[in-house]
Amino acid sequence: MLNMQRNLLSTALASAILLTATAAQAQTAEAGQEDPATTELDTIVVTGIRAGIEGAISTKRDSTSIVEAISAEDLGKLPDISIAESIARLPGLAAQRVAGRAQVISVRGLSPDFSTTLLNGREMVSTGDNRSVEFDQYPSELVNGVTVYKTPDAALVGQGLSGTIDMQTIRPLSYDGNAVMLGARYQRNSLGDAANSDADGHRINATWIGKFADDTFGVAIGFSSSNSAIQENQVGLYEPWQAIGDNWRPGVPAGTYYSDGIKALRRTGEVDRNAVMATLQFRPSNAWTSTLDLFYSRAEQEDTANQFEVHIGDYNGGFGRLEVTDPVINDNNTFTGGVANNVYPLVRGMYNKREDKIDAFGWANEFNAGSVDVLFDVGYSRAERDELNLENNLQLYPMPQLDSIALDFRSNGFSQLVPGRDYSDASQLYLNNTIYGSGYGKTPRVEDELTTVRLQATFPGAGWFSDFDVGLNYADRQKDKRQPEGNINLGAQGPTAIASDLQYDRVNLGFAGVGYIPSWNVPGAVDRYMTFDPVEDQPWLIPKAWTVDEEITTAFVRANLDTEWGGVPVTGNIGVQIQRVDQSSNANIWDSTRPAGEEVRPVEGGKTYTDVLPNMNLAFAFDHEQMLRVGLGKQVARPRVDQLRTSLEWGVSDTTGRPWANGGNPELEPWRANAFDLSYEKYFGTKAYVAAAYFYKDLESYLYTQTNNNYDFSDLLADYVPSNPSAPPPQQYGDFTQPMNGEGGSLQGLELTASLPFDLFSEALTGFGVVASASFFDSSITIRDPESASSVGSDPISLPGLSDRVYNWTLYYERNGFEARVNQRRRSDFIGEIGNFAGNRTLRYVVGENITDAQVSYTFGSGSLAGMTLLLQGQNLTNESYRTYAGTKDRPLENIEWGRTILLGVNYRF
Repeated sequence: MLNMQRNLLSTALASAILLTATAAQAQTAEAGQEDPATTELDTIVVTGIRAGIEGAISTKRDSTSIVEAISAEDLGKLPDISIAESIARLPGLAAQRVAGRAQVISVRGLSPDFSTTLLNGREMVSTGDNRSVEFDQYPSELVNGVTVYKTPDAALVGQGLSGTIDMQTIRPLSYDGNAVMLGARYQRNSLGDAANSDADGHRINATWIGKFADDTFGVAIGFSSSNSAIQENQVGLYEPWQAIGDNWRPGVPAGTYYSDGIKALRRTGEVDRNAVMATLQFRPSNAWTSTLDLFYSRAEQEDTANQFEVHIGDYNGGFGRLEVTDPVINDNNTFTGGVANNVYPLVRGMYNKREDKIDAFGWANEFNAGSVDVLFDVGYSRAERDELNLENNLQLYPMPQLDSIALDFRSNGFSQLVPGRDYSDASQLYLNNTIYGSGYGKTPRVEDELTTVRLQATFPGAGWFSDFDVGLNYADRQKDKRQPEGNINLGAQGPTAIASDLQYDRVNLGFAGVGYIPSWNVPGAVDRYMTFDPVEDQPWLIPKAWTVDEEITTAFVRANLDTEWGGVPVTGNIGVQIQRVDQSSNANIWDSTRPAGEEVRPVEGGKTYTDVLPNMNLAFAFDHEQMLRVGLGKQVARPRVDQLRTSLEWGVSDTTGRPWANGGNPELEPWRANAFDLSYEKYFGTKAYVAAAYFYKDLESYLYTQTNNNYDFSDLLADYVPSNPSAPPPQQYGDFTQPMNGEGGSLQGLELTASLPFDLFSEALTGFGVVASASFFDSSITIRDPESASSVGSDPISLPGLSDRVYNWTLYYERNGFEARVNQRRRSDFIGEIGNFAGNRTLRYVVGENITDAQVSYTFGSGSLAGMTLLLQGQNLTNESYRTYAGTKDRPLENIEWGRTILLGVNYRF
């Protein structure tokens, strides 16, 4: 359960909540007046980081729901590369890093599958296989604020089960005057240059806001461009770790847990991201406001993993047989070191080019017709992802040249694999039909398209209710996935070394004991020496292509409260959503019973269902700016898009006649939960607050990958003819492994938060302050038969994305133009979701992280440099590594370091 006693941060936060609230009440009682902090705040103008903090506090305090918020202190001045890092600092939220960048967000201990992301109130598409947004595609300079809704609201369409993240861009008519903001930053990665890639990068941004025609017309245009270096050191082991038999790995005792391979690599490359935001507002009168939003983002990532890899299992291309000498086995029966003899290592070039594009359009019109307000909103967003994955495999030539590798597997740090031969001479390494072939390639493509239409009317209320909202929202989404693949074969020239004009500087894998290896232009080598013709019509590739369609119609009614109960002011809302879902999927399957050339046939499926989702949010305002919030509601989260695919693989056992299949399930229904929230908040105007929030979610169902042992295969078997004439006749019922709705469970959590400027306690501490949170989560849900049994094991596991503990704190100083801030975000171990070598979703245990960032800046307030800010930033200052493991930490999978990044920049506002 929630064991907080042993944690200093949680104790400090709880003490701050009690002591600060008690002191404020006593001070007010003595003075017989309102909180002095509130009175004093009205006479103070704040700037810098304090302005952003106070804006976020205002959003939280004034909301009728339980929310967390980010407010930019000024346009373009959020301190992070993408909005993901900013969001990850909010109470109860945590980020998972991908390629060194915070990319996906877990809300309240649940994986990204359970949350929804909006842009200006409209649901957004995703370039991934799922519906969860990859936040590193949204530059922080173009986002003016973020609100995370933790409780349901009937008028919040597209909301998630764990939370709803709404990113907002600027509204020019709400901005005070005209403005231009320019920014430029130089950045460098601490791992330095390697191969053909340097460690430098840059960011530039510009935003302009103009108001015209007596402030009836406003324009905001923003541009952000960044170039970031990819520099990565990694050691990775093969999955799965498994208890082996004595005959499989000579020299290793039977039953020892063992991994069949290990690699060390240096990844180099760069990410270019360009994004544009534009907002046009027209308000000719108080009766009509029209707002047009445009957003465009294009990110291109190109990198090459230059790696040394050795198979230490029972496969060596037919060249000799593995023999392990001097094995080291720990008390957990895990192989941790020894010498692998008679192996044939590879030097590999793994190239990846990925291009992501997001286009979003929204047009909102607000009308006032006497006592009735009407909103008509249309939105459209489209995402595209195109990838090119190429692989070159080289080995010492002439074949074979076997080696002995000294191994030392480490759970904290880089495992070592020290070869006995020299692999630094490119002229001795040949493209050839190695033990892993000469190469393999893929060209995945994802398209995601979403159209929304919303009509809402607000009518005046009576009695307890200030007004009523009635609305209808229609969303039409289609997502397509394609993944052509194929071998990369040697050309007519046969085995060959890669010419010097295609060679880059050697890379140093000394961190893993390997030393230097060559690096080269992988696409150039494929073009010159090889052939590559990716296809998608092979039996094992056909299930990787699918289309999913969703049409969701949501009707809602919300009554907004503004009254008093027993002399206590009460605000909030009571409402209900009725959500009608029509989902379907189309794909192809391979049917070997058909005539030659006609084996590919279409398959489709789907389901229609309705959910009724009542909810209530109440906010009780007590004396001394204390607030108690209560939330009740029924919530849903749509299944993963790739789980809804109708594609499948199938066959019939030649020995038993029993059919089998595995694939998606277009008839899945969503996760459903009943939610209860309680939050106590004490405010000091917009200057500070302390809060404690508890939540409980009763999940009525959960989605598990399960095997139906009594699935009716009649449709697939209608024309089935066994390929083996002596095989038994096929049975009607068999085994189908697919995602299915199953038994749920509970999730609960406690979130403690404090945002305190230290001048609340002493004027001598003016300028200093802290924003801190501690969150604790616990769940009764265990996942049986997880999707990937290779790394997390076949035993029941906890919820993916769930860290038991998440901490965030920011210590800052801001005075007379000078600012300094240090932030640390920490999370405990969790089960993360990654894409494996085959491009499929898999689960791995991830070691908890502790990421530290810092920034110092100075803003000129007068003279010729007025409006200019100089800044120095450091990200991941401790070079925290990313580590994954299989089951127990003495069975490592990945240890990755991405280095620390230092940025030097200037902002100018006029």
